Amino acid sequence: MGLTAEAAYWFLPAVIPIAIFVSWSDMRRMKIPNIATDGLIICYAILGLFALPFVDYLWHWSHFAVMLAAGIVMNAARIMGAGDAKFIASAAPMVALADLRLIIILLTACLLAGYATHRLARISPLRRMTPDWESWETGKRFPMGFPLSMTLLFYLVIVAIYR
Repeated sequence: MGLTAEAAYWFLPAVIPIAIFVSWSDMRRMKIPNIATDGLIICYAILGLFALPFVDYLWHWSHFAVMLAAGIVMNAARIMGAGDAKFIASAAPMVALADLRLIIILLTACLLAGYATHRLARISPLRRMTPDWESWETGKRFPMGFPLSMTLLFYLVIVAIYR
């Protein structure tokens, strides 16, 4: 069984501002601040107690540990940035293992949409509104905080609506 709608309702009010901040910050400075990832895991630590049965709450902490270890390895291999790895690890407890297929589909869609949106905005007049954003001038590098935060938000919204 995946995450319940009730749990998603608990997490959404806290996740929305953090996800917006992560997207904005990563596009602006190509960094996901520790305060955002720390805030996300603190939200899980507090809200998870109310949102999930206690056994599930404890089990979901293992998602954090596994994804943090995987993120450290991928960061060391230069596959992803440290902020991206920390964000994934901090978001992981809010995702049920049973929903892994949904997360993979959402992440794929958000990566494609985020990349296309960012690249189109980079060549559009919108760029003049934010000329100082580092993500415009990073060549092949891409602000992954944008699609990662979209993925978490869309996942929680889908769970809240359809379960």
